[in-house]
Amino acid sequence: MGRYRLWLAVILLVAATAIWLSLPGNPGIHLDLDGDGTYEIDRDIKVVQGLDLQGGSRVLLQAAPGTSYDDTTMEQARQNVERRVNGLGVSEAVVQRQEGGRIIVELPGVQEQAVAFEAIKSTGLLEFVDFSNVATGQYLEGDCILTTEQVARAEARLAEGEEPLALDEYTCAAEDPEAEPDRALLNNGRPFTTIMTGAGLSDAAPILDQQFGATWAVNFVIRKGGEGVDRFLEYVGSNANRPMAIVLDGRLLSYPTIQPDLASSARAGTMDGGIITGDFTRDEAQVLAAQLKYGALPIPLDIIAFDTIGPSLGEISVQRSIRAGVIGVATVLLFMLIYYRVPGIAADLALLLFVVINFALFKLIPVTLSLPAITGFLISIGTAVDGNILIFERMKEELRFGRSMERAIEAGFDRAWTSIRDSNLSTIIICAILYFFGSAFGASAVRGFAVTLGLGLVINLFTAVLATRVFLHSIVAISGDVLRRRPKLLGV
Repeated sequence: MGRYRLWLAVILLVAATAIWLSLPGNPGIHLDLDGDGTYEIDRDIKVVQGLDLQGGSRVLLQAAPGTSYDDTTMEQARQNVERRVNGLGVSEAVVQRQEGGRIIVELPGVQEQAVAFEAIKSTGLLEFVDFSNVATGQYLEGDCILTTEQVARAEARLAEGEEPLALDEYTCAAEDPEAEPDRALLNNGRPFTTIMTGAGLSDAAPILDQQFGATWAVNFVIRKGGEGVDRFLEYVGSNANRPMAIVLDGRLLSYPTIQPDLASSARAGTMDGGIITGDFTRDEAQVLAAQLKYGALPIPLDIIAFDTIGPSLGEISVQRSIRAGVIGVATVLLFMLIYYRVPGIAADLALLLFVVINFALFKLIPVTLSLPAITGFLISIGTAVDGNILIFERMKEELRFGRSMERAIEAGFDRAWTSIRDSNLSTIIICAILYFFGSAFGASAVRGFAVTLGLGLVINLFTAVLATRVFLHSIVAISGDVLRRRPKLLGV
């Protein structure tokens, strides 16, 4: 019993933690480990609803006309779109490829579609450009310029025999892709020199820059040893009090003056980053940071369709699913209690623990709760007592053969374990296969079902076997000789 007391303490600790995580008003985990006022661990714990429950948007992207691509290019574009959308805070976005150079993006709960769309489709080519010979005031933010990087891209297209179209790919003629860029803004037709591209950055984040009147800006960190970083540091170090242009997709964001202290740190090799200013709004700064942090798209993407999905159907479905879950759990609890009596009490306690642990992990991981995911969870509730039925039936057989109560309980658990293990593992393997094939377009709903069902089966190995065993031994220890004198309480 000493061993079971220890396990009982562990189970109660797990139950208390799971209940805390499951509370609707859970504050999350926010820990300041070094006392500097910033959270090293900053994690909200909340239920993540899928597109079918909370509503949102579905966006269909396609490679721009005249763009050449292959499977590798499209997969890179898909990964970059996924990282960008997640970087914008759109949790559990689904980004999948389709045939014909298409990518579909599902954005659960997205509110500001224009911000997400801009982050998705922009190629995000950032360039730091030599502006040392430009007179102050000659250019305005938003002007179109042509850099050596963009000229090289255009020449590469011509060398491959492609039309010199898609000027919006390397200039800012996005308002009218068929229009020629205004060469009056191209430094009299001569391209500017690109010092470093966004490939030389390792991180970027939006910040509220107090130095310039609390305006939004983007803080960037350069990648030591990255492409063009040495040339960038050399340029900054030798051009104090001169402007350097910051260009995104051919459009001039800003041309700040290099401050002497920044030039000194660049010469000393201690410069690790800087700030991009440009009179940004908060959303614009967030989009730019996501583009820089998660990489430029290898090809331009056009939005060819999008749908807005309302949450009204999801609200009805959630209510009915909750009702079905409550009825199902109550029915199973009542059946186990009536049919197996005292062992049924232990099974009921383990089932309640199973439900709480599942829900806690749904919030902690988090698992996106869609309708198929909820279905998988409800099915796992039924399987959670399958093992207990095997155990209790075996235990009843041992009691009929004249075994003592303690030995009958042990035999019931020991001899039913292999059947429980093998049946659960075989279903877990099926869940893994479903999850793998769920990566195909149109089958994402299968993934949610596979995750919740598989997770429930894994937890079931803990609750239906270990927790039920500990609970049953604890009840037997408390009851004393009552159960020995009244075997009907054991369901015999």
